[in-house]
Amino acid sequence: MGRYHPECPDRLDAVSDRLIASGLDQHVAHVEAPAATREQLARVHDEDYIASIEAASPETGLRHLDPDTAMSPHSLEAALHAAGAVVRATDLVLKGDCRTAFCAVRPPGHHAERRRAMGFCLFNNVAVGAAHALAQGLERVAVVDFDVHHGNGTEDIFRADPRVIMTGTFEYPLYPYSGVDPLGPNMHNVPLRAGSGGEQFRAAMTQVCLPALETHRPDIIFVSAGFDAHRDDPLANLQFTESDYAWATREIVRIAEKYAHGRIVASLEGGYELSALGRSAVEHIRALASL
Repeated sequence: MGRYHPECPDRLDAVSDRLIASGLDQHVAHVEAPAATREQLARVHDEDYIASIEAASPETGLRHLDPDTAMSPHSLEAALHAAGAVVRATDLVLKGDCRTAFCAVRPPGHHAERRRAMGFCLFNNVAVGAAHALAQGLERVAVVDFDVHHGNGTEDIFRADPRVIMTGTFEYPLYPYSGVDPLGPNMHNVPLRAGSGGEQFRAAMTQVCLPALETHRPDIIFVSAGFDAHRDDPLANLQFTESDYAWATREIVRIAEKYAHGRIVASLEGGYELSALGRSAVEHIRALASL
């Protein structure tokens, strides 16, 4: 997205390098992501919107869709593969090839609404995966989003779909300044004030998010795994640590094992302090793998 932009290629290097350094890499099967198809995207995005993103792709240089979100000549391909990764992971989990999957992708997706790109996001990766799971015949899907920013795009897409619940935490007030007033009864998101740390996060999860999952009894759980609520991250003001992400993931695994045959697909969202991102993502992966 341009020099000095926080959503940079080094983010994926930080995750992969830490995975190797931790010794977890030898326990992880690596799968290349295909590009999402037009049909898969159109389950959650309007056809006109998809066409507009394709048309906006520049041959050279950068094209800004808003002050925060830009496309280079390779952004469209990257976004298609990011969404395709969540579809592929969903297929692997549903077939029983693995119980859990983590999609190390960029650009992120949870701010992308049905008809609008924003917040570094072009296509809503987790929403594409969730809609794909429903298309395979699953009846109940849950999305857990613990990114520091509210996943307005996911809420916009599933606001009227009782088959899908969305739950999680976010800092408020903070971009995109939404989430406080739920758009539907299937939305169970908890705003946290600046300075909130692990104690407040765990309380919100225990009192709101986990009970919402228990009530919904999902057939599969998707996680918008943003790590920018970490205390070292420069883009926000929450005070989470790696241990908080590990705890939350273990709780999600517990519920998935209870209702969803252990099926979880997580996809990387935010996280912009590279060391904190790598450490947090690896602890999340460790918990997903029950290692």
